[in-house]
Amino acid sequence: MAEHMDTRLVKLARKGNQGAFAELVELYKDKIFHLAYRMLSNRHEAEDIVQEAFLRVYKNWDRYDENQKFSTWIYRIATNLCIDRLRKRKPTYSLDAELNDQDGTDGYTLVPGDERTPETAYLLSETQTTIHQAIDGLPAKYKSVMVLRYLQELSLQEIADILKMPVTTVKTRVHRGREFLRKRLEHKLF
Repeated sequence: MAEHMDTRLVKLARKGNQGAFAELVELYKDKIFHLAYRMLSNRHEAEDIVQEAFLRVYKNWDRYDENQKFSTWIYRIATNLCIDRLRKRKPTYSLDAELNDQDGTDGYTLVPGDERTPETAYLLSETQTTIHQAIDGLPAKYKSVMVLRYLQELSLQEIADILKMPVTTVKTRVHRGREFLRKRLEHKLF
């Protein structure tokens, strides 16, 4: 049903319907922000990516292939923008530097409460922070795959479509990314 609504909105937006485009922005802005924030660990850069992704969509409707899902197209645009941003960073830049806001939380790493005690919430937050720091340390080619697979919960086929690569390559990168994370986390957690 959601896919059908996307198709209808995309057709209207491509014909210049501003309301339909605004609805697409509303449907996808948080998902794109979450993807960009997980890849870049920087709220301002993530907000820039959201704006740039929708700007590119708006300017490039003629390049959109109606045979693919809109979500695949916009995720590809956003992921590529994030990868470009990561490549442009200076090598001395610490990917962990802006993981948290000043109060120690980022609003996205905290799982909604289900009657947790402060101690378990703190331990969960610490573990999630450690995992996100480990993901931040991944090379861009593994990071994009890991974020799409485990934080966006996309299928291997969806990731292959977004990144325009064979599923076998995605599987390999997921495997290598997991191995990299396992090694990093063993040192940090144990």
